Amino acid sequence: MTPPLQHGTFPLQRWRMLLKRFGWALFTILFVVVLNFFLFRVLPGDPARQGIRDPRLTPETIQAIRVRFGLDKPIINCFESLNPVKVGSCGVNPLDTQFFIYVKNLLKGDLGQSFYYNRPVKDILGERLWNTILLIGAGQILAILIGVVFGLFAAWKARTAIDYAALISGLVAWSLPTFWLAIILLFWGTNHGLPIGGKATPGMSSYPFMQQMGDLLQHLFLPTLAYTIIYMGEYMLIMRSSLLDVLAEDYILAAKAKGLSAFQILKDHALKNSMLPLVTLIAINLGFTVGGAVQIETVFSWPGLGGAIFEAVGRKDYPLLQGGFLLIAISVILANFIADLTYSYLDPRVQAD
Repeated sequence: MTPPLQHGTFPLQRWRMLLKRFGWALFTILFVVVLNFFLFRVLPGDPARQGIRDPRLTPETIQAIRVRFGLDKPIINCFESLNPVKVGSCGVNPLDTQFFIYVKNLLKGDLGQSFYYNRPVKDILGERLWNTILLIGAGQILAILIGVVFGLFAAWKARTAIDYAALISGLVAWSLPTFWLAIILLFWGTNHGLPIGGKATPGMSSYPFMQQMGDLLQHLFLPTLAYTIIYMGEYMLIMRSSLLDVLAEDYILAAKAKGLSAFQILKDHALKNSMLPLVTLIAINLGFTVGGAVQIETVFSWPGLGGAIFEAVGRKDYPLLQGGFLLIAISVILANFIADLTYSYLDPRVQAD
């Protein structure tokens, strides 16, 4: 059993925990930066040719594209260049290689130039990121609210028909393949006259603001519904399981013996402790979903971050892939860091570890 914390040592232990978590997060980001660069260099094919698929490209034009995007330089010292013509694998200035140019630009906040769009990657990702945040924000809020409420009700009515129905529905929702559910909703939306692709109807920008918002909500309905169903089941099951464990504790029995109402027991005694696993899960899910629900965005042609990454894979658009994956990785790492801090705030015993 962990001894009780002394009041004087609590702040010191909290700062140690904070610095330790921050150090691991920083180390992980540095590792991801290196891995992120080399991960896409092992893909087969010529990015200069596949990024701009035009059969009329001459060898001179392809070489000019390589020079334009720095693909004629060695990947790193003592490695061969992507250029079929050997560039001299050793004796090359390390500062004049693709890897160190990538790191130098990254330190300046420059994610590079997209091979396909010929635009700064940060501008493309910035536009797509807001669309993804809009989608996952609406989906996560609805999934959390519905999942928590249903999980609370199922746990309070444990071993009843209500509990069994909630348990089965949660398991079914959690186990549904994302792409399959999205396709089913796509057909359902087609039969009911709902928009099934894109973010807005063409030409809608000339209409009044309220009509634009109504059109946006119609396009957002189906992908948000798919997102909500997938995560609602997970949150409901975790909330139900966590609350059942808390309701079996002795202090809950003591609260019942005092004559407290069911609402008071849930609000004052059970809810905070049962939320601990859910808080961690929500934070981690938010980190992963910043990358966008790739399958949902692809099925519904939603112009988000996941769709941009999916398109960039086929085009061998290294800068866009690197920027997208780096953004996802940093989001996941920061989400884990925030989850650790939140968990330690809700449960002070964690700070003693």
